[in-house]
Amino acid sequence: MSTRIAFLKGHGTENDFVIVPDPDNTVDLPPATVAALCDRRAGVGGDGVLHAVRSAAHPEAREMAAEAEWFMDYRNGDGSVAEMCGNGVRVFARYLQHAGHVTEGDLAIATRGGVKRVHLAKDGDVTVDMGRALLPEGEVSVRVGGRSWPARNVNMGNPHAVAFVDDLDHAGDLLSPPPVSPAAAYPDGVNVEFVVDRGPRHVALRVHERGSGETRSCGTGACAVAVAAARRDGVDPAATGTPATYTVDVPGGRLVITERPDGGIEMTGPAVIVAEGEIDAEWLETVRR
Repeated sequence: MSTRIAFLKGHGTENDFVIVPDPDNTVDLPPATVAALCDRRAGVGGDGVLHAVRSAAHPEAREMAAEAEWFMDYRNGDGSVAEMCGNGVRVFARYLQHAGHVTEGDLAIATRGGVKRVHLAKDGDVTVDMGRALLPEGEVSVRVGGRSWPARNVNMGNPHAVAFVDDLDHAGDLLSPPPVSPAAAYPDGVNVEFVVDRGPRHVALRVHERGSGETRSCGTGACAVAVAAARRDGVDPAATGTPATYTVDVPGGRLVITERPDGGIEMTGPAVIVAEGEIDAEWLETVRR
C-alpha cells in the first residue's frame, strides 16, 4: 500500500461523498474505515464513500465489465454496503469526467443495483436512468412520536417508505430511524421519506437514509417520492402513454424526476467535485484497529 491514498470530495444537491479512486481494487475499506472517513469531525466527512473500481477488478462487478468499465462500490456513512445511491451515481459520473476517464455524453456505470445509464450534459447537469420502480403490495405505516401516517412501499433497487405529511417538521429530528410497520416489510432496513406538496407535480421531502441518518438529499428517495406522488395523483405513464415529470425539492437543492411510459425513471440534477487531497495511510491503519 502506498503511504498516502488519494481522495476527492463531491456532492449532488448537498448529498456529499468521499470518493476513493482505486482502479485495481487494492485499497481495503472495512466498515470502521468507511465510518471514520465519513466522520465530519475526525475524518473527511460525508454521507457515504464512493469507491471507484474498474468492474473487471471487483468480484461483485466482473459480470458487468463488458457493459460498464467502472463500478461504484458504494458504502453508507456507517460503513454498511448499499445497493444503490442516485446522487452518488451522478457524483461518480462527474468524478470520472473530472479524472479524464469519460467525456460529455453517455456512459454506463456498474452498481450493486445493476448497470445505470448516465448522461453528462454540457450545462453541467447529470441525468441517470434509475431503472423501474417496484411497488410491493401490502400496507405499511410510519410513526414519529405520537403521529402515524400510511406510507407507500417503493423499491428503487433499495427500499423506501414514502409518507405524505402536512408539515415537514412532523418528521422530527430524524436522528434515529423512524419506526415502520410491519417491520417484516423491510428486513434489511429502509429509507424513509416525509413529503409535502408545493404545487402541481411539485413536492418537497425530508429523508432518513438507512445507515446515514438525515441527509440533505437522496436520489433514489426522490425517485420513489415522484412515483408515489404520481400514483396518489392517479398518474401512471404506463397507462396513459405520456411521461410524467415531478419536481422534487430536497434540503440541498432540486431534482427533476421523469417516469417514462416504459416504466424507466430518469433523474436529473447537479453534481460537483469540490476538493482533492490525500489520506494518510498511517491514520487509516489506526482506524482499522
